[in-house]
Amino acid sequence: MAEEAIKLGGKKQSTFIDKVKELLPEGGNLNLCLTCGACSSGCPATGLEGMDPRKFLRMAALGMDEEITSTKWVWMCSMCTRCVYVCPMKINIPQLVYYARQSWPREERPKGIIGSCDMALRSDTCSAMGASEEDFQFVVEDVLEEYQEAQPEFADMKAPVNKVGAEFFLNQNSREPVTEPDEMVPLWKILHSVGADWTYGTKGWAAENYCLFAADDENWERIVRTKVKAVEDLKAKVWLNTE
Repeated sequence: MAEEAIKLGGKKQSTFIDKVKELLPEGGNLNLCLTCGACSSGCPATGLEGMDPRKFLRMAALGMDEEITSTKWVWMCSMCTRCVYVCPMKINIPQLVYYARQSWPREERPKGIIGSCDMALRSDTCSAMGASEEDFQFVVEDVLEEYQEAQPEFADMKAPVNKVGAEFFLNQNSREPVTEPDEMVPLWKILHSVGADWTYGTKGWAAENYCLFAADDENWERIVRTKVKAVEDLKAKVWLNTE
C-alpha cells in the first residue's frame, strides 16, 4: 500500500508573498533561491530571537505572515543591507523587514525608537535628543575655541554655523554635541586639512532619523524635508549626512 503524502494544510491568505515577489529583481524567481545562507552569514542580527534573514525570507515566501509580523527580530535588524549585497538574487530583505515593522500598531513599537522619533519632530533641529538650535551652536563654538587654543596646528580651524553658500552642509548625530562633543572634532580636522568649504545649520543639523527605523513613513519624510529645507535655505551645494 502506497504511503499517503504528508499534507501541510490549506493555503493561507498571505500578503507578504506578494511583497516578496515585488522585491525580486527583474526576471527573479524565488524557486531559484538555493537558501545559500549568504544573507545570514554577514548579518549582525543573525541568531537573535531564533531568527536570521534567510529564515525570515523563507517564512515570508511560505505565507507565514503571522510569524514574521510578530517576531521582535524585525526591530533588531539594523537595515545595514549587507544581506542585499551578498545575495546572488539581490533580494531587498530589509525592505521586507520594514513592511513587517509597519504591521505593528505604533503604540506597540519599541518605546525608545518611537520616543526618539517623536522628540525629533518637536523642533526644526530634528534632534532625537531634544538639543536646541542655541545649545548646538554654543557647543560647536565652545569646543572649537578649546581645540584652537590647545592645538596650535589647528588654530585656524573653522566650524562654521549658518554660513550661506558653502559647498557642503554637514549633519551631525545628536549624541556627539549632547554627550560626546569631542567626537565632532576629528571630522572638523579632516575638513580643515583638505580645505573644504562647509557649514552646519542650526536648523536640520541632526543626522539621525529614528522615524525611519520606526517605519513611520509620514514623519520620516517630514524630517527629511525639514533637513532639505535647511540645506536649501543656506544655499549649500552638497548635503553631507554622517549617518
